[in-house]
Amino acid sequence: MTTIQEISRDNISAIAHLATLLWSDTTQEEMLSHFEEVYLSEHPTAFLLKQDQKDIGFIELSVRQDYVEGAEDLPVAYIEGIYVDQSFRKKGLAIQLIHKAEQWARSQGYTQLCSDSELDNIGSVTFHQKDGFEEAGRIICFVKNLN
Repeated sequence: MTTIQEISRDNISAIAHLATLLWSDTTQEEMLSHFEEVYLSEHPTAFLLKQDQKDIGFIELSVRQDYVEGAEDLPVAYIEGIYVDQSFRKKGLAIQLIHKAEQWARSQGYTQLCSDSELDNIGSVTFHQKDGFEEAGRIICFVKNLN
């Protein structure tokens, strides 16, 4: 049985663990701290995906007030990250997380749900397109160290 739970004190640790699998350059402690802030904040949220009581995925949402490529109205609901365990992929579970995000966004009064992906993450790009997201643009980000 698949369930989706909104972030709570009881599941912050599970969401933080899954986040370290998505963002491998982070630690459990960093993600625990981050999701504690998410839990306590006014608008951002996260949802935990469970299959037969096993923690298998999550989606983190925020509200972006500033410029968002392709957004027609600000603020907008924004997908900061979405992850489903490798062994549970291609079963429509990530789409369930997206639909939960859409419900949340609508309940908050937002008219758009935005997201992004690295240019070379073809799996993510394909996933977004299959779920009805439209590409708004492509960018390459630069940094120049000044020391």
